[in-house]
Amino acid sequence: MKIALMDSGIGLLAAATAVRRLRPDAELVLSSDPGSMPWGPRTPEDVTARALAVAEAAAAHRPDALIVACNTASVRALPALRDRLEPGVPVIGTVPAIKPAAAGGGPFAIWATPATTGSPYQRGLIREFADGVTVTEVPCPGLADAVEHADQAGIDAAIAAAAARTPDDVRAVVLGCTHYELVAERIRTAVQRPGAAPLVLHGSAGAVAAQALRRIGEHPAPEAPAHGSLIVLLGGREGTLPETALTYDEGRLLQAMSPAR
Repeated sequence: MKIALMDSGIGLLAAATAVRRLRPDAELVLSSDPGSMPWGPRTPEDVTARALAVAEAAAAHRPDALIVACNTASVRALPALRDRLEPGVPVIGTVPAIKPAAAGGGPFAIWATPATTGSPYQRGLIREFADGVTVTEVPCPGLADAVEHADQAGIDAAIAAAAARTPDDVRAVVLGCTHYELVAERIRTAVQRPGAAPLVLHGSAGAVAAQALRRIGEHPAPEAPAHGSLIVLLGGREGTLPETALTYDEGRLLQAMSPAR
């Protein structure tokens, strides 16, 4: 079994780790283009062109499925990616976990990039899944870029600024950018209010990993032998996990659980 994941940068680490935990025997292909990151401020046409290039680099390795582990690419380019790759390669997009957050009753916040915050796409998900629930959209300028570059001071500043825009009574936060899942506990610490119930964080990594297995007719087997290999593509060329990836638990876990080919 071979599962590919794509993103502008290292935001795909969370979903890749989720796949690795569910199926330690799966071969993983991680395709990104860090030199073009961030994609959020780019035009839809530019994002689509770059997403197609990253996806086609992964598809050249003949994966059984492709996870679009990027909210921006899922919003802007998912139809084009499916038109290009399906039915040969099932394409699984990443949707902010608004539905499960709303099921908790709210109030909750959605942390996302400035381009996604207030977008028709996100507003449509709120109308569809969170009607009648108090939802606050919180833009997080600079956070994805700081996470990508492992800029610790930048991460702290962006999280603090977003936390200041998050109402005190929120019970949950939806992580609306895959990069944010790499600093989830830092976000929890910043938003958790003293004396309040434990804050619930809703990411997408586990859900997309499980959906990818369903799409190819496979099942979780966390007890499977951990012999799944790892291919890293950077701008279409084979490489290794960037040093910044190894500053996060997910990057270190992938490296430790992925034997050399």
